[in-house]
Amino acid sequence: MKKHPITWFYILAFGISWLGMVSAALGSHGIAPFDSPYVQLLSIFYAVGPALAAVIVTRTADGKTGVQNLLKGLLQWRVGLVWYIVALLGALMLLITAKSITELLGLSATVPTQPVDLSPYVVLGFAVNFFATTCEEIGWRGFALPQLQKRHSAFIATLIVGTLWAFWHLPIVFLIGNPMAEYPFLWFILIVTNAFIYTWIYNSTQGSILLVALFHGSLNIFGAFISGVSPIADVLLNCGVAIILITVLGKANLSRQERVCAG
Repeated sequence: MKKHPITWFYILAFGISWLGMVSAALGSHGIAPFDSPYVQLLSIFYAVGPALAAVIVTRTADGKTGVQNLLKGLLQWRVGLVWYIVALLGALMLLITAKSITELLGLSATVPTQPVDLSPYVVLGFAVNFFATTCEEIGWRGFALPQLQKRHSAFIATLIVGTLWAFWHLPIVFLIGNPMAEYPFLWFILIVTNAFIYTWIYNSTQGSILLVALFHGSLNIFGAFISGVSPIADVLLNCGVAIILITVLGKANLSRQERVCAG
């Protein structure tokens, strides 16, 4: 793990998370014993896999101090008001724009527009969503991105993180009722291009896991309210945003700040 931290991180992140993802996918098809609610508890591994992998590899390679440094990004909240606006309202504007493109081009949406009932269970679901996205970001941006940015430009590092992040979602394609199942290739492109926005936020806030987790969680939550968005429109928009970020900020850092590299 000390010699190959990135390799071991992804082996563990996929292995731990897929234990939950595959169980959930098989259960959705009614395959016993995966349809049992007791077995479905394994889905918790889906959420915590990237964080657990990052902590295990960091603890092995760098000890307790390394883990403390890894998790510092969760407490890095003094980043300027503008980045909270980007993380929260930026996610909202992306979805509104994608919905507008959907309607303008007359594209069909995977999930039709429908009201969201703000029941206590839904609110609890939002809280679980933020927990899950935070665990993801401890791994993807908190660990993998700065490790890769030591040896590569932010552009190359983002392509690697984004591509593996997209593949990490593969078992969800087989989960009945999940929108990824209908257009998996489009979702793959969407996740890869979306990763450039995450890198921009992460490097611009000097490694704030908190801010990228807020952006990630906001995208999921606002997506529940702003449905009726075509994945084609989403891909077109995110490709456009990624190209703008690369062109304006440059491939080296994807930010006005120096890219964040692991110590």
